[in-house]
Order: sequence, then C-alpha cells, then structure tokens
Amino acid sequence: MDRLPNPRPSARMPSRSLPASDRILRHILALALFALAIAVPGARAQAEDLPGFVHDGQLTLCTNPTLPPMTFVDGSDTDALAGMDIDLARRLAAYWHVTLVPQTMDFEGLFPSLSAQRCGMVISGVLRQAGRLRNYDAVPYLDSGVVVVARVGTPKLREMADLSGQTVAVQSGTSYAAQIERENDRLRAAGRPPILLQQYPTEDQVVQQVLIGRVHAFVSQDVELYYRQKQLGGKVTIILAPDYPDFHQFAVYIRKNAHDDALLQKAIDTLTRQGEIAAMAKQWGISGDHQSVFTEGKAPSRFDVATFFGALFSAAFLKGAALTLVIAVLSHLTAIVISIPMAMKLNGRDSIIKRLLGFYVAIFRGAPTLLQLLFIWNALPQFFPIFREGWFTPFLATWLSLSINESAYQVEINRAALRAVDPGQVLAADALGMTTAQTYRHVIFPQALRIALPPTINEFISLLKTTSLASVISLQELLAVTQIQVARTFQFTEYYAAALVYYLAMVFFFLFLQKRIERRFVWADRNKASADAA
Repeated sequence: MDRLPNPRPSARMPSRSLPASDRILRHILALALFALAIAVPGARAQAEDLPGFVHDGQLTLCTNPTLPPMTFVDGSDTDALAGMDIDLARRLAAYWHVTLVPQTMDFEGLFPSLSAQRCGMVISGVLRQAGRLRNYDAVPYLDSGVVVVARVGTPKLREMADLSGQTVAVQSGTSYAAQIERENDRLRAAGRPPILLQQYPTEDQVVQQVLIGRVHAFVSQDVELYYRQKQLGGKVTIILAPDYPDFHQFAVYIRKNAHDDALLQKAIDTLTRQGEIAAMAKQWGISGDHQSVFTEGKAPSRFDVATFFGALFSAAFLKGAALTLVIAVLSHLTAIVISIPMAMKLNGRDSIIKRLLGFYVAIFRGAPTLLQLLFIWNALPQFFPIFREGWFTPFLATWLSLSINESAYQVEINRAALRAVDPGQVLAADALGMTTAQTYRHVIFPQALRIALPPTINEFISLLKTTSLASVISLQELLAVTQIQVARTFQFTEYYAAALVYYLAMVFFFLFLQKRIERRFVWADRNKASADAA
C-alpha cells in the first residue's frame, strides 16, 4: 500500500501553527516598529525647534566682558561672567535645553567672530540698527536710549549741535562714531565747527577721559549710566538724551537665517510674556526707578593699597602673567627655529626661494602685529573653515601670529650674525676636512651665537610686551585680566599698577639673564688675554 506524501508547510499557514516564542517575537517587533514610527517624527520635530546655530547640544555666545551691567566679570575669576546679557543667554540655553558656552572678546571682534561661525549669537549690549541688519538678523529684547554724559555740574544741552567744537569720547567699534559724523555733516553745512571725536577700545576708558577732564562728554546708553552713577559715587550725569531711532533697543544678533530668526523671536517672546526679561532688568537695576543691587558708595579718590595688593597676589593676575610668559617664550622659540634655516638661505646664492623668503620678511615686518593677529583670528576662518573649529583657540591663534611675525625680525638678526663670522673660519674648517654640517655646528653657530644673543634677548623683551595685543581676541593674558577688573571696579590706578609690577618684574628678570649670558659668552678681552700670555 503506497503511503501518501506529507504535505509541505504552506506560506499561508495560520500564525497559530508557529511556536509560541515566534509569536511573542513578532509582537515585540511590531510594537518596536510602532514606537519608532512615533519617536522619529517627534525627534524630527524637536530638532526643527532648535536653531541652526546650536550644535552638539551647545549654544555658543560671543560677548565683551567690559560692559557692566550688561556683561562683566563678577569678582576676580575671569570666567565668572555676570550681567543682564549673560542671564538672558543662560535662559535661552535653558529654553532650548542646551549648554551655554560663552566666549569673551574685544567689542570690535564680536561681529567678525559671528561671521566666522566661531559663535552662534552675539549678546553684548549691542543696539538693533539698520546698518547691521543688512548682514545679520537681530531680535530686540530690551528698550534703551542714547545719552550724553559729562561730569556733575556740566550745564545741560538742548541738542547735539550744542556740542559743536567740544571733544566727545566713544567706544571704538560702536555706532556712536557714525552718528556723530552725521551730526558733524549738519554742523559743517551750517558753517559751525564739528564735534571733535576720540575713540577708545573699552567703555571704562571712555568714562575715564571725562573724569580726568580730557574730553567734555561721552556717549553711551542710559542703562550703562545707571550702573556708572552708583559705581562712581554720582560723579557723572546726563546732560542730553537725544532721540535717535536706531538707539532704542538692545538686540540678540545671529547670522542671516529666516528659520533661526523666527525661532529666536519665539524664544524672546516667550521669555517676555512670562516676565523673565523684566525680572532680569529689575535685578540689574535697568528698569523702573533704576534702583539696583549695587552699593551706592563713594568711589575711592586715593590709591587703595588693599586693592593693589589684592590684585597683585590674586590668582587671576598670577594666571594672566604666567600665560603672558608662556606665550612669549613659545612664540620666540618657534620664531628662532623658523628663522635659522631662512637666514642660512638668505645668505646663500640668489634663487627663487631666496626671493620668496625676502618677500616673506618684508610682508611680516611691514604689516602691524595687531593687524596680523586679527587677520589670523577673524579672517582666516573665512577662507579655511577648519579654523572655525574649537581646537583653534585664542592661545593657538596668538602663538601662530606672534611666531610668524617674530620670525621675520629674528631672521634678520640671525642673518647678520651668520654673515659676521669671518669667512676664514669656514676655509679653516674646510682645510681640516669638516663637513658642512660640522662646520656650522662647531665653527659658525658658536661664533654667530655670541653676536646674535644680545639683540635676540632684546627682541624677546619686546615680544613679551607685544603679547598684550592678544587681549583683543579674548586671550586672558595679563592686560586682558587688568582691563576686565578695571571695568568691574573702576579702580584704574590700583589694577594698572599691579599689572605694571608684573611686566617690570618679568622684563628685569630677562635683562638680568641677558647680562649673565653675555658675560658667559663674550669674547675674551684682548688686553687681558695678552697680559695672561705674558
């Protein structure tokens, strides 16, 4: 009897024929797919709610820490930022559930850094103005007004034209200078003397010019004055409050992007509606009756010894001085390493490489050091996006800039020292059968060192002082620390004196070292040598 074949399982067999473990696995996979279908649109929606200038969960901020009460350093720690703008930036970061990463810098570097994508937004007491809106988006967050400020007792003015022939100070990089030039155009058209303008890098320096009587008045915003009046014990007062439409609102600036602008506007509107921005303004004394949390004490008119010694031995000044010394030593050593082969080539036969090196030396000796520093920090990222990354810090930018600049000077010192070695020394080395490397190592370099040493140390001392330029790109070296503390306390003499002590101590140390080294490597006195021989 033939046996019937076993039926093969069909693809349409009901699921109940599957083992129980397989059925459970299918249900789990179905639930996982369903959850993923819900989560992915939610994640996409959450990402779309974040502005494009937020990256890797971080909101980067460019700000100038010398503009109290908007942005300043609270205490001796240069990383302890405070003020209305800092509170707003922190609240925006919390609104988007990201981490705030503030970057401090000179006021003039704010917008170049924003354009270079070194930061996502600028909040630093910057006014919303039509000229800036051509290149950036801006969302206002606080009302303000421009004021002309002078020493107490100065007569009030009726209009800006009353400043004709007077000297007025403003902070460089701000729009006050352009506004005064527009006023000067009207004065010249009326046949009257223009307003004389002086510009200074920081707001505290602007105010100081009024206090010492160098200028008649300065131009600022009312919120700044409320802080300064209390800080200076009522030594300044408003003499005019002109109504300029472009000076009515502080704003958050970002790069041009309609989507990001809408999200930022939504965030600011939410914070305004919830009363958080008004609470910040009240806290910092820039709203209502302008009663702030700052102490109304008389500003000290004499030298404060306690403040001087407190600054002299503070961690901030010690760290700033150490950073100044480190960047100077590294930059000069790098310059020496670069310049030695360049000097050897420049002393050689004429060639294309020699001409290119000569062009290099001429360019970097001719261009101002500050301009080179700003170009490397602000312009280089425009051409090479890799320099926008976080690894390219102010320290590296300063090191690169000062090394290149210093090498152009050091190469001339080395070239002259190598050329000063008697050619007969080289002939004698050849006669002894020395190779070129041996000749340079044992004959030329030791003699050239004695010649190059004094100008090299002098050049290093000059470089040590040149490092102060790095304060414009937010490197917290000695001068930057000093300016931050002056802006916070307005005690110019004490903090400048402390910085002077550090600079003089470093310079005198290297002058002493120079004397010792010269004494060690100086050629023997011929008369003494002859006397010893006799």
